Amino acid sequence: MIDIHCHILPGIDDGPSDIKESVEMAKIAALDGIIKIVATPHIKDTLHPKSAIAKIVKLLNNNLAEIGIPVEIIQGADVNAMLDSSLLDGYTINDTGYILIEFPHSHLPKNSKDIIFKMMIRGYHPIITHPERNLSVIKNPKLLFELLDTGLLVQITADSLTGYFGMDVKECAVYILEKGAVSFIASDAHSVTERRPILSGGLKVAEKIIGKEKAASMVTSNPMAVITGNPLNV
Repeated sequence: MIDIHCHILPGIDDGPSDIKESVEMAKIAALDGIIKIVATPHIKDTLHPKSAIAKIVKLLNNNLAEIGIPVEIIQGADVNAMLDSSLLDGYTINDTGYILIEFPHSHLPKNSKDIIFKMMIRGYHPIITHPERNLSVIKNPKLLFELLDTGLLVQITADSLTGYFGMDVKECAVYILEKGAVSFIASDAHSVTERRPILSGGLKVAEKIIGKEKAASMVTSNPMAVITGNPLNV
């Protein structure tokens, strides 16, 4: 499996504090059957340089190779959607056009569609992260569906499907999954204790809702298309 949203880099955001914990996260992921992880540090007010992120990715990959953990770390970012689109260069997934964007948890801004269009005009392919945890979307999922005609792609969190974030979030995740709006299931992991890099639990729930083949594509072929910069086969 491939996890396209994971806060596994040490000392850069609210993920692991040191590389030892990053390695432990990778071990957990490997045991779950994950072979590739897109490292997605938060890009908010602090614009971590692409080169600085790349150094940490390389360091972690070297550590994993030395220990023999069969997981590859790929560079990406979890970008605040409110950032000016001119600042997004360098924060795509694996230097492709795909980019993870995060809206405020409290609401979807009224100009969300304009924000997405501006990204599209610049050649980006935005993927909205965990909209099922957005309070506006929970209350009215149609707000998310109205954005999909822009070409926006949707990633939900595996733990949302298991009920970790509560029943309101689970019900929203299940609903948008049933409606065919979801392209990716990711961990959005932050540590080895809470919010771990595990996809299998959410995947099992998804299989019961949309079938094994469709669910599997959300953690295999669709993420592979993203990291290789190819169109999704949907």
